Amino acid sequence: MVFFDLPVVSKEDRTIYARFRKFLIEDGYDMLQFSVYCRIVNGEDSVDKHLNRLKKALPPKGSVRFLQITDKQYAAMKILVGTRTKKEKTLDSRQTLLF
Repeated sequence: MVFFDLPVVSKEDRTIYARFRKFLIEDGYDMLQFSVYCRIVNGEDSVDKHLNRLKKALPPKGSVRFLQITDKQYAAMKILVGTRTKKEKTLDSRQTLLF
């Protein structure tokens, strides 16, 4: 999971924000909430690969955090208000088929 808070005061800030957000989407991340993106990967090697890509795309200002959790921990997440994203619903149905 990637959490970020980037400045959007100037036009340059907004361009940097858009570029970072576009990188996340092109690298396979899905928006979970505003400024919270997640990506499912298989194994530590894949985590390292995507973390290195993320480090290369970091903006010069703001706050960006990375949190690695297991699929079991992610599945145990409680949604208090709102609904699951389309991607999450698709994963749930696939997981049911796999197990």
